[in-house]
Amino acid sequence: MKPEISVIILNYNTKDLLEKLLPSVLSSTYENFRVVVADNGSSDGSASLVKEKFDSVEIIEISTNKGFAGGYNHVISEISTEYLVLLNSDVEVEKDWLEPLVDLAISNPEVGAIQPKIKSFYNRDFFEYAGAAGGFIDIFAYPFCRGRLFDVLEKDKGQYEEPIEVFWATGAAFFIKQEVFLKIGGLDEDFFAHMEEIDLCWRIKNAGFKNYVVPKSVVYHIGGGTLAEGSKTKFYLNFRNSLMMLTKNLRGKDMWILVFRFFVLDYLSILKFIRDGRAYLVAQVFRAQIDFIKSFRKIWYKRAKKNKSIMHLSGVYHKSLVFQFFVRGHKKYIDLLKEKSHLPKAGDL
Repeated sequence: MKPEISVIILNYNTKDLLEKLLPSVLSSTYENFRVVVADNGSSDGSASLVKEKFDSVEIIEISTNKGFAGGYNHVISEISTEYLVLLNSDVEVEKDWLEPLVDLAISNPEVGAIQPKIKSFYNRDFFEYAGAAGGFIDIFAYPFCRGRLFDVLEKDKGQYEEPIEVFWATGAAFFIKQEVFLKIGGLDEDFFAHMEEIDLCWRIKNAGFKNYVVPKSVVYHIGGGTLAEGSKTKFYLNFRNSLMMLTKNLRGKDMWILVFRFFVLDYLSILKFIRDGRAYLVAQVFRAQIDFIKSFRKIWYKRAKKNKSIMHLSGVYHKSLVFQFFVRGHKKYIDLLKEKSHLPKAGDL
């Protein structure tokens, strides 16, 4: 029999999404999986809905909202299966989505995390922002995806069908061996939500494992189910968590340089917010920087003893994505491959 998988859906006030999308998960063709809904202190009756309409689904109720990281850590501590999938409540899956993920994990002992191909729920010919066909970072630690640079989403024409090693796997549909998750220390609960999966993947790589995308596995993501696009909280977490992630995972010299550059770029973002008529977000940048400085000592103590140089990690684009996108006009992942970039190509698995 195939190894058991726990598909864990962390829910916070997304009752309608559960009712709409849970049936696709339950229709998965994999022969040995369980579905667990972890209700993160919802007030919309989500838990009652699951109990009444989906009796095969296990439910774990958490009394307060612990965020993405805290919620998953809490639930995973109560589960014992070989493999885990952290699945957003706003994701619909194809029936055979689990098999390709398990096949790679079984065949490759170096696997840390794996993601499927992420396509748009509403525009199914296109990749979706949160993961697309695999996540990477540039030399300044800006995250981007194969199939999505900044806000430019590519149409899926079969151009990224090969499985390859990536830097990070999306938290929207995150496959991992439970043993690896626990060995790495799980998700960092200080992140609360947003970018915690990139932090986890970075720690996975620093520990000697590898992360992959397997496009044969396909899911469809709505996006913005918990933190709406453009929300003040999302921008605050984006700025603060980026600084936290750099401090935790880079070598000393790299860390000081990139944290300083991020502070400078934050101020440039302030000018852009004002220019675009979004001055209400300026306070979130300052709030993020102040909170980062206040918690710096705590973050510093989380650093691994032997963090690797960013230049020595696979899945890193050895150029500036900002320059390539805004100055040179490279709007697609395939454009970045035209130059020596150290990005993986077909056949590099």
